[in-house]
Amino acid sequence: MNPLNALSRSTFLSRRAFTIIELLVVVAIISLLIAILLPAIGKAKDGALITQSTANQKNLAVAGFAYAADYSDRHFTAIPDDAGAVAGNCAAYVAQIACPAQQLLGFDTNGGLWGYWVNGALCPQAVGQCGNWPVLLPFTYVPPGSGGTGNATNPYYGSFGAYEMTNTKAFNAYVNGRYYDKTYFAPKDRYGVQGCDYGMQNEAEYTPNPVNNQSVMFPTYMWSPANMVPPSCLSANAITSTMPDCTNAGKPALLGPGGYRAPLMGMANFPDQKTFMMEKLWLQNRQGPELNGNFATPRCWLFNEGYNSSPVCVFLDGHTQQCGMNQAIIDDKRVQVQNAATPTCANGKGLWHKGTPCGLKGWFTTGAGYDPLIELTPTSFHILTTGGIIGRDILKSGN
Repeated sequence: MNPLNALSRSTFLSRRAFTIIELLVVVAIISLLIAILLPAIGKAKDGALITQSTANQKNLAVAGFAYAADYSDRHFTAIPDDAGAVAGNCAAYVAQIACPAQQLLGFDTNGGLWGYWVNGALCPQAVGQCGNWPVLLPFTYVPPGSGGTGNATNPYYGSFGAYEMTNTKAFNAYVNGRYYDKTYFAPKDRYGVQGCDYGMQNEAEYTPNPVNNQSVMFPTYMWSPANMVPPSCLSANAITSTMPDCTNAGKPALLGPGGYRAPLMGMANFPDQKTFMMEKLWLQNRQGPELNGNFATPRCWLFNEGYNSSPVCVFLDGHTQQCGMNQAIIDDKRVQVQNAATPTCANGKGLWHKGTPCGLKGWFTTGAGYDPLIELTPTSFHILTTGGIIGRDILKSGN
């Protein structure tokens, strides 16, 4: 063999080899790059999920405005306008006035129609009960210890109503005609998205749970219930602190037969500062576990159970932005200070009303919260806005 050729081959092989030190350096560099890039990748992924949630709400807002255009600028509602004629009493309504339009979910693949049926003397269908009346009401004010999933020492103000049912048949006709669809669920709402996957895979208007027909998943997004009641219900000049005119019993002496009539969208004095729809859950900047295990049946954390929670919101002027609960609390305190010397404001001195049957902590879990800061400074931003649709939830728009 030619010595020169052997030398050349040996030299070539030595150049291809790596020492252990060189390999360790390469591994260290790769590890450093991963450490640098992973947070950026995670942040980009998080941003993409927020963008998708924003897009969902923009689509739903367009549908909401389309609904209003068809109903003389009225906000979406499920309760009959004349429910106040019988003080909002279901039994009296179905016996004396009419059978209400039902809160329907949709048809299944077998042609069965699903819904929260209300039945009575004037209703043609046999199924239903007045126990389903709350799904027609915009919002049910639940005082401490009287409802929800808590008790007197650990109350969960789980007030339910049509404000949480943004994908029923009466409204989803303006979106895509289906109850279960990704449009109604934020991608970070893993519990909700996975819980109704069976329905999303089915083309029917509504798909009952294959395990339990009675189990229904509710959407991530909710209306502002404050927009769905007459502004007088949450007036800063309310006569009483318990506001009996706004409970589910109603008070026609104050509100009259039109007491349950949803307000006009155009009544908003601050459309760029009044929320229209938002994420119901603590999805942005969430700390700790996904579910709140302080109850017999764990539930997702609510948007106002975290001081650093920053839910995506869409406003009455159509713009979207994230709203930090810490800023909402600060804004509320500012308005309280400004109105401190105004006696007519009663419990409506701040941006959200402290004088409803929900109490001073409003729509909130006390004694079972994850965040001690939010326990000390609760907020009912979006839920109990002072003045309802004519009020505002923040002092400055991010638009």
